[in-house]
Amino acid sequence: MSFRVLDLVKPFEPLVPEVIAPQRKVPFNQKVMWTGVTLLIFLVMSEIPLYGIISSDGSDPLIWLRMMLASNRGTLMELGITPIVSASMVFQLLQGTKLIHVDMSNKEDREQFQTAQKLFAMLLAVGQATVYVLTGMYGPPSSLGAGVCLLLVLQLVFAGIIVILLDELLQKGYGLGSGISLFTATNVCEQVMWKAFAPTTSASSKGAEFDGAVVALFHLLGSRKDKKRALLEAFYRQNLPNMLQVLATVLVFFAVVYLQGFRVEIPIKSTRQRGPYAMYPIRLFYTSNTPIMLQSALSSNIFLISQMLFMKWPNNAFVKILGSWGSKGGSSQLYAVSGLSYYIQPPMSLTDAMVDPIKTFVYITFVLGSCAVFSTTWIEISGTSPRDVAKQFKEQGLVIAGHRDTSAYKELKKIIPTAAAFGGVAIGALSVVSDLIGTLGSGTSILLSVTTIYGYYDLAVKEGGFAKSVVSGYTDGI
Repeated sequence: MSFRVLDLVKPFEPLVPEVIAPQRKVPFNQKVMWTGVTLLIFLVMSEIPLYGIISSDGSDPLIWLRMMLASNRGTLMELGITPIVSASMVFQLLQGTKLIHVDMSNKEDREQFQTAQKLFAMLLAVGQATVYVLTGMYGPPSSLGAGVCLLLVLQLVFAGIIVILLDELLQKGYGLGSGISLFTATNVCEQVMWKAFAPTTSASSKGAEFDGAVVALFHLLGSRKDKKRALLEAFYRQNLPNMLQVLATVLVFFAVVYLQGFRVEIPIKSTRQRGPYAMYPIRLFYTSNTPIMLQSALSSNIFLISQMLFMKWPNNAFVKILGSWGSKGGSSQLYAVSGLSYYIQPPMSLTDAMVDPIKTFVYITFVLGSCAVFSTTWIEISGTSPRDVAKQFKEQGLVIAGHRDTSAYKELKKIIPTAAAFGGVAIGALSVVSDLIGTLGSGTSILLSVTTIYGYYDLAVKEGGFAKSVVSGYTDGI
């Protein structure tokens, strides 16, 4: 037997922590319980501050992506889901480009692949934690001391491993969905609700103002005599969340839910028994939120590496090509001002997009193109490609109505890759539009939360017994 890259993982398999798959099907109510416990652990970790930090008020290289990466600065959830998503992206690219060969129908191959991905995620957690600490994210390393620096790294790595195991717990069938989607959606919903209804106040030139957009609306209408000016201020105030952003968020939410219903239904019938036709649905968002999540992970790693290198070697030519960074308006927060990072950095508003149309064009092209590529690549490694679905049909004795047994692959090949690519472009376009119209949080994070919530609704319908289907993924039809 020839040597394979995945064979390098075998010596490390006993050292990698693992969640044992359940021996029997877990009841729906227990899945709900385990999902709730997992979510509770995540929320607690998001509030526990890192022990030993001096300050975490400096520039944040992941300011645009923290919400969707389920990251909370200065806490145990500093790394969020970044290691998991980054490892998934790397292994997806390796398998898609055939640099590693994996037979997903082979149990041993599949387990080795998952172990390798988990091990790489842990190594990424160690690497990111070390970079965060040594680049002064929590204070100068010389002031912290070697002991505290090591303690900070250990805290971040331990929290990263816990997140990996929580995700595996849900993926193995103990809970609903995946930890990645659950943590992201929770983090986004928490931030959106806070920006809309926060009762706290901030000082401004006009006096104290409520941080929550909805609370500020009622306060302004109740305290100002000029109701028209009060409404205008509530909808267009600049430095705090406003009602226009709330309405934009609601609009995007319903737009995504509406588009989730777009699908092509293929009539199928069984060759083993007589009965009515069933429908195999191929949705517009065939790969769900995976493309935009992988695109965001790619962007976050570029931003992180670029800013860290620029802080160390600001005059290096290669570093400048990757991105130069500077502050705006006297803030300590750094923004990309040139280089690759500048062109893939999302515009802060519609006005910002119009000021530099070339940058906006490059950014839109990057998001749409990368989402389409990630989406079409993902179907090949996730078991949802035309060949995989045709094989599933054959094993279950199903054929496409009006076609021969052997033509299922050809018919599916006409639809599935197109749906995956177009769905990736559509979800990327929604993300860009959301950024431009100014939702509460980034367009990407809003999309991720909405698609995740819709996915959990579907899971509740299927696993909760609210609807019955012929086989997984099929709906009854006549």
